[in-house]
Amino acid sequence: MSGPVLVVAGSVNLDLVLRVSRFPRPGETLGDAVFASFPGGKGANQAVAAARMGARVRFVGAVGADLHGRELRAGLAREGIDVSGLAELGGLPTGVASILVRRDGENQIVVAAGANAGLDPAAVAERLDGAAGLLLQLEVPLPAVAECVRAAVRAGVPVVLNAAPAKELAPEVLAGVDTLIVNRGEALQLLRLPPAGPYPEPAELAARLRRLGPSRVVVTLGGEGAVWRDGEGAIHQPPFRVEALDATAAGDAFTGAFAAELAAGAGPAAALRLACAAGALACTVPGAQPSLPRREAVLRRFAPPPGVGS
Repeated sequence: MSGPVLVVAGSVNLDLVLRVSRFPRPGETLGDAVFASFPGGKGANQAVAAARMGARVRFVGAVGADLHGRELRAGLAREGIDVSGLAELGGLPTGVASILVRRDGENQIVVAAGANAGLDPAAVAERLDGAAGLLLQLEVPLPAVAECVRAAVRAGVPVVLNAAPAKELAPEVLAGVDTLIVNRGEALQLLRLPPAGPYPEPAELAARLRRLGPSRVVVTLGGEGAVWRDGEGAIHQPPFRVEALDATAAGDAFTGAFAAELAAGAGPAAALRLACAAGALACTVPGAQPSLPRREAVLRRFAPPPGVGS
């Protein structure tokens, strides 16, 4: 690959997926599930998404000294990702996610972090030289995320933080973030607003999140597209319509594509458009990493209009 270097630090999981007709009620057992397993983890997913969009990815994370860890490492390497920063930890299992996927594509996810708890911020700092960006999520310990942000600030490398799953973040961490990416629910949690509403319009949510420290904010809205907000105003990208089968990695497809485009020097409108298209296309294929589209597939399905760029 000849694109910009993007360092991605985060989780690596084996996803255990059960496709169900509906989600079970408390105490209920359903017997109609169809099982499959896939490589996953927000960090690994976003690394693959960025690589398929043309970025040269250096990945930093941790797996267990087990079969799952070796298979997941090999899968990332096959994508052309630099896995020299992917540690193998004895005494901890590779992370696992249990995912229920309903027929309409909605999902419920439970994660056992395992070796993801051992992410080494020093390994991230060592790989920032020459990088155009650092992409982080919150499936690894918050102290490690905070140290990674500090290392990037010292190195002058822009930070993209996907604050998922939502957790309380220290002001100094948010102040070091160049671009914060959240969905509507995560935005409400960060702002400590009640999930039942009524709540502000997405552009106002993004504006309030900027006041917490990030220079720029993206709020993803599922079937309503996404909103970008910086100091100059807001941009709304309408959704791309697809027949959704599985929304498991749609957010990761969006975030990886968006970070790759920013690292390549794209403007917010072009980056937002390509990211929304990538997220939509990911919903048409079951599984996490198998669903993450390649750049050529996104452009073939959703070619950019004249003047917007790719």
